[in-house]
Amino acid sequence: MATALVDPHNRTVRDLRISITDRCNFRCTYCMPQEGMRWLPRSELLTFEEIERIARLCVERFGFDSIRLTGGEPTVRADLPVLVTGLSALGVDLALTTNGATLARLAGDLQRAGLRRINISLDTLRRDRFCEITRRDALDDVLAGIDAARHAGLAPIKLNCVLVRGVNDDEILDFAQYGRERGLEVRFIEWMPLDGGGSWTADRVVPAREVIDRIGAVWPVDQVAARGTAPADTWTYRDGGGRVGVIASVTQAFCAACDRIRLTAEGQLRNCLFSVRETDLRAILRSGGSDDEVAAAVEAEVGRKWAGHTIGQVHFVRPARSMSQIGG
Repeated sequence: MATALVDPHNRTVRDLRISITDRCNFRCTYCMPQEGMRWLPRSELLTFEEIERIARLCVERFGFDSIRLTGGEPTVRADLPVLVTGLSALGVDLALTTNGATLARLAGDLQRAGLRRINISLDTLRRDRFCEITRRDALDDVLAGIDAARHAGLAPIKLNCVLVRGVNDDEILDFAQYGRERGLEVRFIEWMPLDGGGSWTADRVVPAREVIDRIGAVWPVDQVAARGTAPADTWTYRDGGGRVGVIASVTQAFCAACDRIRLTAEGQLRNCLFSVRETDLRAILRSGGSDDEVAAAVEAEVGRKWAGHTIGQVHFVRPARSMSQIGG
């Protein structure tokens, strides 16, 4: 029988975020440095078998009920549906976060492999701006991927838009309308200090309250109660036009309800997105470690989970890794 993992702050940890690659087919301005990216050799990445072993232990030993696959960009990993098949057999809420560029050809295979939910990252609906942010002219590919996900029956489909003041905050209403027209839940995310170039400043964060006020002035909304451990606060449109969400990671941090840990592509376990330390599970696996040893390492790392990330406070320490190297 599974035994729940409870951290030092009485939070039950049950959500595993797994980065399956550090590689990406975009070079996003607010994710990666412009130069100097060093991709991991394939031999350093966890194999599908190693990923499944860690995931199975978290589910069977500790009652984890949610797994999210991230990257880098997870769809650049060869044979991704094979991994999805293995993880979906665990009977958990399995989701994927992707930039959508290759979904047009993968969505059906992923759905048949057992994927049900998908998050698609899209920070602009304007072609020139998309090229500037991602350094690729691939907006049409992403929009086709969104349509393919809808056609494949993946649901819910959530669009993640990271807002940066002076870059894309003039598109809030455009995104809201796009989601309303297609039955998608757009989630606006406050920009966090995890960018590859180290250019984050607090004055460029667009607060969640401002986002909702601007949307509500055009399409009145009502807040959905009881966010629970989910990162997004959600609102419903009064006219029946669906839902919209905001993730206020900076201005209204939700650390007190966090139930997540993260596994990097090379097998480092992190107890927080902003953690400055890691536990090397790959070393345990590849040295012949037993399931008990892996489970003990997971439990120990959860036991070090801190109360919150302290963004905006004088003692905040920025992680050495960027978002693309950690996984969302």
